[in-house]
Amino acid sequence: MTERERFLRVMHFEPVDRIPYWDFGFWDETPLRWKEEGIPDDVVLNYPSLVEFFGMDRNWEAGGEVGVSLGMIPSFEPVVLEDLGDVEIIIDHTGVKQKRNKMGSSIPQFLEFPVKNRKDFNEMIKRYNPDDPRRYPKNWEELKGKWKNRDYPLGIFFGGFFGWIRDWMGLENTVMTFYDDPKLISDMMDFIVDFVKKTIHRTLDEVEIDFVHGWEDMAYNKGPLISPKLFKEFMLPRYKEITSFLREHGIDIIIVDSDGNIEELIPLWLEGGVNCMFPMEIGIWKADLIALRKKYGKNLLMIGGIDKHALIEGKSSIKEEVYSKIPLIQEGGYIPTPDHRVPPDVPLDNYLYYLTLIKYVGKKYVKH
Repeated sequence: MTERERFLRVMHFEPVDRIPYWDFGFWDETPLRWKEEGIPDDVVLNYPSLVEFFGMDRNWEAGGEVGVSLGMIPSFEPVVLEDLGDVEIIIDHTGVKQKRNKMGSSIPQFLEFPVKNRKDFNEMIKRYNPDDPRRYPKNWEELKGKWKNRDYPLGIFFGGFFGWIRDWMGLENTVMTFYDDPKLISDMMDFIVDFVKKTIHRTLDEVEIDFVHGWEDMAYNKGPLISPKLFKEFMLPRYKEITSFLREHGIDIIIVDSDGNIEELIPLWLEGGVNCMFPMEIGIWKADLIALRKKYGKNLLMIGGIDKHALIEGKSSIKEEVYSKIPLIQEGGYIPTPDHRVPPDVPLDNYLYYLTLIKYVGKKYVKH
């Protein structure tokens, strides 16, 4: 069974030889630690190489995604405004002014965002021309030929709404604008729908895509960053438009990535046509994935849900965490991965033990 067949069958609750072996990724410092703990010197410390080294299957971050850009073209020219030794104040390629550490993966301090009002938004969208030829790889025709005979699942990014606007405006300004200028929020979301459809239409017409994925990151440990009422008013209609467009092109696996406690948002995403949640960050949320499956049945697909803190705590915690997912693995519609990027607190020995267990359970307990 190929990686592609396996992914599609798991996501449709069909028998397989084993689950897909996926991962979320690693903090930059994590492979550096692991190098000191035994990763061979000839292994390149980028994500696709590590996926191959650990015997994992490729996901959308490891070569399983078409290279169509939905980002700014052109992006902003990065500028260092002030050098403060270990930290610096910069304007990055997205136009965000931030104070950041020169080394490490700590979250920077965001100081200013490029969109503050409608005038700024009208300037910003000049960087989002769907017809810009740079959005598609120069070797597109060659890639299409390669993908016809692929043995792995292939996806495409469809953006998001709250997450995208938050990147433009910053969190505080975004949530305030829902109340201060709701028409601007509506216009930005309408623009996103139009831009995404126009940009990826060519891909969906020319390539057989297995899944799409979007990004929101619109929740924290207590719940969503906007009320379900606002989601229903502003985001739900746009999700319905996007997912209807995708299903018209034969795509029925639609994934949304959001950290935090998304319990109140799951039924709204399902209503909007999204059917797969990722990464199910139970280390923050303490979510019960078994209970969620009982509540939503086969309408809800899930990827993630392995508490990354268990990988830090040690082998007994890892075993308990992995074995708790056996009912979902047996039923299907679920791919276990750590519920966020693996932090450098995780020893290589713990991670290898996790991989051994997940591969054992993922072969023994699937529906054959």
